[in-house]
Amino acid sequence: MLELAILGLLKEQELHGYELKKRLGETLGPWSGASFGSLYPALRRLEAAGAVKAVEANDRVRAVPMTGSLGGELAAFRARRGLPGRASGRTRKVYGITEAGERLFDELLAAESGASDDDRTFQLKLAFARHLSPDARIGLLERRRAHLADRLAQARRSLRARRDRLDAYTRSLAEHTNETTERDISWLDRLIEAEKKESSE
Repeated sequence: MLELAILGLLKEQELHGYELKKRLGETLGPWSGASFGSLYPALRRLEAAGAVKAVEANDRVRAVPMTGSLGGELAAFRARRGLPGRASGRTRKVYGITEAGERLFDELLAAESGASDDDRTFQLKLAFARHLSPDARIGLLERRRAHLADRLAQARRSLRARRDRLDAYTRSLAEHTNETTERDISWLDRLIEAEKKESSE
């Protein structure tokens, strides 16, 4: 999931590690969970695979806020270490996507697997859905809708079976969860309808 997010953001513009971490939070929200300790190893894996490359290293490094994690600090330090310096200060890597990275991004985004039912993976794919074909977007939305409909049906059956054994607060929480799922299904219905309408025009 992190590799898909990195490639999607680099597809839009070249970024250095700190900017990339910031954009992950802005684009994907706090649930992205991208720390320096996970970001730099992922960048190294993608670079080794030829999916990303260092396209520039001529900006002065700004102070990076402390992460509160020793592992994160060490990963950030190792990612910056060894870069050629200038008299005006150390330099930093700026990453860009390669042709191989473009192909990998397309494969990861279009992949139809059980992982597409995961809430976070769906949200990530939806954030980059503009890069999918109209049919692929509709497929992504319809698979998600089917998954939520199954989840809602199971939750309703469970609630009916346990209703007499639940206290008012637990029952209220279960009902709230079901209402949230219903709203998500309605939202997906609107997105699917809009996609089909646009495809038919």
